[in-house]
Amino acid sequence: MEYLHVDDTIQLESIQLHYADTIFKAIDRNRSFLRKWLPFVDQTSNVSDTRAFIHSVTGTSSDERDDVYMIWFKGEFAGLIGYKDTDYVNAKTELGYWLIDKFQGKGIMVRSVQKLMDFAFHSLHMNRIQIKVAVGNSSSSAIPKRLNFHFEGIEREGEKHRNRYLDLEVYSFLKKEWMTPIQEE
Repeated sequence: MEYLHVDDTIQLESIQLHYADTIFKAIDRNRSFLRKWLPFVDQTSNVSDTRAFIHSVTGTSSDERDDVYMIWFKGEFAGLIGYKDTDYVNAKTELGYWLIDKFQGKGIMVRSVQKLMDFAFHSLHMNRIQIKVAVGNSSSSAIPKRLNFHFEGIEREGEKHRNRYLDLEVYSFLKKEWMTPIQEE
């Protein structure tokens, strides 16, 4: 799917190589904000690193590819969101996401995650979606909490970040739970 319409202000677009410069500049301008929780930031030193990432996502067959989307908010690039480690045999996937600093606190990620959840459950026929968040990353963990994901526990030292390992909070949501309306605040 090339485009997923979230609402009048948010559009998700399949990641494409010709946007490498846009994505890299957003990472570079927000480097100190993003690097606290995202291990890839320190390995992204120039636009060719971003091109290599995009090619790794788009260069595989569609049966093996995890879809990654650019988040556009009012026509401006705001971040990335996508599926990770999708297992079609067991009908499960993980969601990963990041948003640059200036777009924090606007509900963009909550609505984008909801859209990808709906797409995963209804179009990709997934049964389970999980989100993993570094312990202490309260902005990121607010997303699954807000969307009523179930906290499953801590994956000890689940992600290498610089020269240390971070524990990860693991959240999950099942398709049968998606049928229950999400309570709005």
